[in-house]
Amino acid sequence: MTHETMPSQETTFQETPFHEGELEAQRRAGVASIASSAGRFIRDHMPEQHRAFFAQLPFVVMAAGDSQGRPWVTLLEGDEGFITTPDARTLAVAAAPGGQDPLASAIVAGADVGLLGIELATRRRNRLNGIIRAAGDNLSLEVRQSFGNCPQYIREREWRRVEVAAAPDAAVSKQLDSGQRARIAAADTFFIGSGFGVSASREGGEGSDRGYDASHRGGEPGFVHVTEDGTLRIPDYAGNNFFNTLGNLIQDPRVGLLFVDFETGGMLQITGRARIDWAAQESQDQSRDPDAKRWIEVSVEQIVDRPAALALRWRREDEAPLRLTLVGKVIESDQITSFYLADVEGRALPPFEAGQHLAVELEIPHQSISNRSGRVGRSYSLSGSPSAETYRISVKREEKGTASRFLHDGIDIGGRIAARPPAGEFVLPSRQGPLVLVSAGVGITPMLAMLHAVVVEAENGQRPVWFVHATRHGGTHAFQAEVEALIGQSDNVTRRVFYSAPRPSDTAGVDYDIQGRITADQLLALGAGPEASYLLCGPARFLAEISAGLEDSGVDADRIDFETFGPAE
Repeated sequence: MTHETMPSQETTFQETPFHEGELEAQRRAGVASIASSAGRFIRDHMPEQHRAFFAQLPFVVMAAGDSQGRPWVTLLEGDEGFITTPDARTLAVAAAPGGQDPLASAIVAGADVGLLGIELATRRRNRLNGIIRAAGDNLSLEVRQSFGNCPQYIREREWRRVEVAAAPDAAVSKQLDSGQRARIAAADTFFIGSGFGVSASREGGEGSDRGYDASHRGGEPGFVHVTEDGTLRIPDYAGNNFFNTLGNLIQDPRVGLLFVDFETGGMLQITGRARIDWAAQESQDQSRDPDAKRWIEVSVEQIVDRPAALALRWRREDEAPLRLTLVGKVIESDQITSFYLADVEGRALPPFEAGQHLAVELEIPHQSISNRSGRVGRSYSLSGSPSAETYRISVKREEKGTASRFLHDGIDIGGRIAARPPAGEFVLPSRQGPLVLVSAGVGITPMLAMLHAVVVEAENGQRPVWFVHATRHGGTHAFQAEVEALIGQSDNVTRRVFYSAPRPSDTAGVDYDIQGRITADQLLALGAGPEASYLLCGPARFLAEISAGLEDSGVDADRIDFETFGPAE
C-alpha cells in the first residue's frame, strides 16, 4: 500500500506526466485510463512528507547514465542528515559516487538523474527525478517529478553502520562469474535504473521530456532467474500501473541493475539491454512464477563488482517473529473473507493502531518458483478492533492472486501463519475535529478498524465522524451488519454508503444511501468543513480523483491522508 498526504501550495501535473513510452506500456497492459487518473499522484515538487522522509534516510539510490549513455544504478550513503531539502523543488545530498563507481565522472551539473528513497525496515519508498545543478562532494538536485510508491514486495531489513577500511579494487567484466550468478539467484531485492529521451552526448538541452528513473524490485529469494548464457529473467509483478521503468525501456532498452550484498556492503552494478515479454501470462513461464504479469530479459553488457563498497549493513530475520494460528474464518461478502488469528502459544498479541497492516508469510504447498521455497509474503490491513484479543485480516479473493487464493481455499482452522508485528503510518490523526473516513471496495478494512477505535474514543469525548463507503451492490458489501452495530453505539457517527450498481433486492435508505460513485463534491456536501481530517483508502484512481477534488475545493493538503492497495484496478 502507498501512504502519503497530498501537497499544498504547489501543484500536481494538470496534463499527463507520462511520456509516450509510459503511455504505450499502459496501453499494452490495458490500464491506460486508470493510470491517466492516478497520474495526479505525480508532482513537480516534493510534498512536506517526502521532504521529511528523505531527510532521515541513511542512503539513497541513484540512477544516471555514463559518458556513453549507458544506465547505471548506485547507492549514496552518509551520516544522519546528509540529505536535505532547502525547498520543495531542491534536494541536496552530501555525498557523491566513489572513484570506482561507473557513475563517478558522470554526475556533473546538467546531468539527468533518478532517485529512490527507500526505508527497508518500514517498507516506505518515494521516488523523484530531476537535474543536477551543482556537483562535487555535495550534490544539488532540481526536482522535476516526485511521487510515492506501493511498498509491496519490499523485504524488511534493519540497518547499521560499520567502520570500514579502504574498499578492495572493483572487478570489471563482461560476463557473470559463478559467484555473481549465485548472489543474483539468492537475492530478494535489487534496484533498476532506466532512462527516457537521454543520449550519450547529452545534446539537445534540458527539458521535461528526458530523464532517468530509479526503482526497486523485490520478491522471494530466487525470483531473478539467471539463464545458462547469463541472461537475467526478471518477473514484473502488479504495481501502481504507472509503468515508468517499462515505459522507459520501450523508448530505450538500455538498463542498469544494482544488487546489494546486505551483509557485506558489496555492490554488484550491471548495465545491459532489456527486452519485455508482454505475453508471459500466456506462456509456460507463468508456471515458474504465477504472480508474474510479464517478464524483463536483460542481456548483460558490463559488470562492476565492488566488494565492501558501503559502510552500511542490513540484517533481515529469516523467520517472522510472530507465530499465529487461524481461529476463525468468516465470509463477509461475495469476494471478501475475514481471518481471525491468535498466538499459537496463547500469549497476548503485540498491540496495533487502527489503520496499520500485518505482514504475513505463507507457506504454500506446491509453490515452486525457480529455486524458491513455497514461502510467499503479503501485507494486509488489520480490520478488527485494536482492543480485540485476536488479529483480523480481511482479504479479497483475486483469481490470479497466489496468496489470496491460498488463504481462501487452502487454509483451515488450526492452520499456521507467520507474521511480523503490525506496522504502518496510515493511522488516525492526533488532532481533534471532524473526521471523514472514506473507502471503496476492500479499502474498507483499515477504515473498519478506525471505526472501532473512534466508537471507543467517543466514550471520552464527542467529535463528528462520517463513515463513507462505496461498493458495487449488496453482494459485494462487506461488514454491513458490523458497521451498523458500531454506528448504533455512538451518536456522533454518520453513515453514507454508495452502490454503483444496486440489485433489485437492494433497498435504498436501508442497504445503501446513494446510487453512484463517491465524488469530492459529495464529501464536501457532508458539511464536515475545511477543518475536518479526510482519510481515504481504495484504488489509486479513486484516491487521485477524490484527493484532487478536495484540494481544488480548498481543503488543506495536510488534512488529506490516503492509502492505496496494490494495483490501481
